[in-house]
Amino acid sequence: MAARTLTRLLVAWSQGDRDAYERLAVLVYNELRQLAASYLRRERPGNALETRALVHEAFLRLAGQRQVRWQSRAHFFGIAALMMRRVLVEQGRRRLAERRGHGAPHVSLSAAPEVGRAEAAEILALDEALRQLGQRYPQAGRIVELRFFGGLNEGEIAAALGLSVPTVKRRWRMARAWLHRHLSVPGAT
Repeated sequence: MAARTLTRLLVAWSQGDRDAYERLAVLVYNELRQLAASYLRRERPGNALETRALVHEAFLRLAGQRQVRWQSRAHFFGIAALMMRRVLVEQGRRRLAERRGHGAPHVSLSAAPEVGRAEAAEILALDEALRQLGQRYPQAGRIVELRFFGGLNEGEIAAALGLSVPTVKRRWRMARAWLHRHLSVPGAT
């Protein structure tokens, strides 16, 4: 897909062109499916969400982003990745909050509190760590979102954020180390 074509469609869509929105949807659908599939591969088996459902939910949320001034392909996919992340986090919160399962296997009363809690808790812990990283180091937080959730490479991230590639690489290394420490050592910041 030509980045210029996509950018022109994004600008037209943000100006209210419904036809541009429909052409954009056709152009980006396969890339969004690949992005969603990569997220869902990281999820544990038995995830109730399918690739298509994640794409559709994210695209519905993107459609509601009327005030966004789309800048580029990287900007669009970064926002799309953020929407997918939010969908997955909300799903994790719902799973964590469920008190009774429908069609769930029989589990002893003593083991019940731990069933299903680990996966949802991991998603929520990662989301909280990313939120804290973004608050403390906003640029590093955006780089993680664009790379991990948006699937962008260092060059695309550098272009989207107006940084040099070496700066992106340094901030990426720092963010990975910060997240590793934060997630592996309780209370570390």
